[in-house]
Amino acid sequence: MPAMLLPASAQAFAQRGTVNVVLSNKVEPWLTATLKRINKIKRPLNSVPQHTRCLTETLSSPNAIWSLCSIMIPKAPEAELRQDSNPLVEAMFNYQMLQVEAYVVHVDMVSQNEVAFKLTQDTIDSLIEHHKEVFSIDTAAKTWNWPDKDTQLKKLQEDFVQAANKFVYRTSALALEGLEEDGAGELLCGRSDEVRQQISNLYVHLMPPPPKPVVEIIRPTPILPSSNISETWWPSQHISAVQPVEAWKIVPSSPSPVSSCDSNHGIWTGVGMPDINNLPSPTPSFHTPYSTAAYTTSGYYTSSPAWSAPTPVTTMAMSSLPLPSMLASQPCGTSAGMGGFGWDRYNEYSMQYATAM
Repeated sequence: MPAMLLPASAQAFAQRGTVNVVLSNKVEPWLTATLKRINKIKRPLNSVPQHTRCLTETLSSPNAIWSLCSIMIPKAPEAELRQDSNPLVEAMFNYQMLQVEAYVVHVDMVSQNEVAFKLTQDTIDSLIEHHKEVFSIDTAAKTWNWPDKDTQLKKLQEDFVQAANKFVYRTSALALEGLEEDGAGELLCGRSDEVRQQISNLYVHLMPPPPKPVVEIIRPTPILPSSNISETWWPSQHISAVQPVEAWKIVPSSPSPVSSCDSNHGIWTGVGMPDINNLPSPTPSFHTPYSTAAYTTSGYYTSSPAWSAPTPVTTMAMSSLPLPSMLASQPCGTSAGMGGFGWDRYNEYSMQYATAM
């Protein structure tokens, strides 16, 4: 129901006034039966105005106090509660029952078909005292300290005072079936649980501020001082050691390709047969024996020299062999006809060489 339809007595910190009752053109039979049951004096209930007048007078009576629910609350903060092995003893000394009482401020059976209850001043004062003396201390003890903690705790208490005074419980008009004599009553059909839950929602815990985010300081990468690359990579002494080389002094790593015919022709040019026979014998090659001792027929070991010279026959045979330039008169030709030795002469020397070997 819109808040504007509630009477002024339903506002916060307002004094109790006359109940605002609005009935439809046809009165419900259950309402007629309820009013006849609670009235000690028989009153006529034959029309809508008679029902309206009877209900207004009954609910506006100072004794018309409704019991909405019961709440068990601790008597002291959690740190001051008595500790006992018997749960029943702890419940008796540490907790008490708080009766949540209210009175009717509005009845509407036309648009919303509901009834509105407002808490009594005694109930409001009891809730405020419990919130200040017990709940606030417990919620402050469960949170860490920060600079504005006391300020927020005080504001939390002020907000609870406003919420308790503004609290209005709305339910179906059928709740008036619990009406008793003198306008008092009690909620039926499990409506007390709804009131208990709504009142519990008024208790807001103290919320500490979120922790400050950790800001990671990113240090800039140090910039290396500018320097000459040649000085960093190549020391000055290494650079000075490299001396320029003239192009004409560069010697190739490998000889240029020369034809075998040209090289042989250049080396042996002007050498005749008489000169070839006078060439010195080749130097004896070094020969390493397999073993330094030799076994003789007499059964004793004798040492053999580390190297031995080749036989004169082999040396003489080697010295008498013709040279390649003597085989052909032409430098690169394959024919040995004119001006030189023929193939028959070459075969003669090859046979001698084979016999000597």
